[in-house]
Amino acid sequence: MSADELPDTTPRLRAGRVLRVRETACDVWCDGAVASVAFAPMFPSPRVERVSPGHLVAVATRVDGREVVVWRWYDAVVVGHESDGSVRLWEPAHGEIAATPRAGYRPQEPGARAYASAGLPGADWWVAEAVGSADAVPAVDLDEVGAFCSRHGLWSAAFG
Repeated sequence: MSADELPDTTPRLRAGRVLRVRETACDVWCDGAVASVAFAPMFPSPRVERVSPGHLVAVATRVDGREVVVWRWYDAVVVGHESDGSVRLWEPAHGEIAATPRAGYRPQEPGARAYASAGLPGADWWVAEAVGSADAVPAVDLDEVGAFCSRHGLWSAAFG
């Protein structure tokens, strides 16, 4: 199901780049503006140790305009490529990890930066897309994040 086909009760998801982090909210660059967005209650704490400037987050917006951060992608460095098709990444909080490429991932040279996530079904770690310019909207797995939240009944918890 694409984001356009989601029922009205399902929040709209969009990507935002983290600029500053506090325990209850973070400042994100999203849709051409800076906004302070609260973390969903189920987002793991301590958040200032888990979210950093440069990370990409999924911001969920309800029909009434209320917003929360429900997901985070790490800004990781490509270290190399494995013979099994996985991508070797380094991320400050996790060290070296092997990530499965998402369908839209284009191979990056070692030293390039790419967005990585953990928690979606199918792999321990995923690599989504190269970290690009601030004016480009990254092609990350927002539909999969939305489906994950719906499948596990997380929307009511996200908005407390």
